[in-house]
Amino acid sequence: MSAQGLDETARARLLLVALAFAWGLNWPAIKIGLEELSPWTYRLIGFTISALTLAALVKLQGKSLVVPRGRIWLHIVVSSSLNIVAFGLFSTFAQLTASTSRVAVVTYSFPVWASLLGWLVLGERPNRYALAGLALCIAGLAVLVYPVLGSEALVGLSLSLACAVTWAVATIYLKLSRLPSDLAITTWQVIFAAFVMTILVPIFHGPLTFGPISTRSALAVLFSGIVGTGLAYVMWFKVASHLSAATASIGTLAVPVIGVVSSALILGERPSVADWIGFALIFAAAASVIFAPREQAPSAAP
Repeated sequence: MSAQGLDETARARLLLVALAFAWGLNWPAIKIGLEELSPWTYRLIGFTISALTLAALVKLQGKSLVVPRGRIWLHIVVSSSLNIVAFGLFSTFAQLTASTSRVAVVTYSFPVWASLLGWLVLGERPNRYALAGLALCIAGLAVLVYPVLGSEALVGLSLSLACAVTWAVATIYLKLSRLPSDLAITTWQVIFAAFVMTILVPIFHGPLTFGPISTRSALAVLFSGIVGTGLAYVMWFKVASHLSAATASIGTLAVPVIGVVSSALILGERPSVADWIGFALIFAAAASVIFAPREQAPSAAP
């Protein structure tokens, strides 16, 4: 490997660390933003900021936002609907009734569901690692769900699980559609998400009224839009193009860890013993799938 190749790999590894913090810190940022904004308003503003950030980056790199015509636009619409719109709304509404740490950890059970869907849809027969991951994931979910049966927190955990399954479905769809991992295409996906939100907000939320908000909430929305989504996608493409699928996937395991720790430090959340047991089981479930001795293509995450 050339010295330049080594430098690119080293930079990609540093970006992977930065990416883990961008995605991990985005979880408490959402919670802070929801202190003064509704989920609908938060996502509309966040997606709009992300779209503008990515469009500006495309132009700064001297690239074009033009993409080929044809079925690729159908894939952009479907992928955006699953991976950005649905995921964004589920993850935001989940935090209204469940703790941020729980939402983050349950959402990152996605490798288990992607493995299961890969078997059902793509015929990718699961090995013993995937089956062990499924068992651990179910056990972890049971530990987290049992203490909150009959409470509002169950709604949040259900939405968190919907996040994980939606992410898994989007991953399978990307494999079937073979949508290229291109910055311009990703930019259009975020633009479409912002457009969808401008339609959904008046229907489900009513007319938007932009009143004054605290600096804390404003910074949370800006961080989520610029760093947690916009710049995170740019870093992910760089990571995915210079590191192996296994290394990139393993790196994402740091995201829920940072999400839990940052939620404790920033939001003052204190997970119970049952929470820690559930977190450990779900983390082990995701790790067992990712560390399975077979190549898996990494997939983008919010």
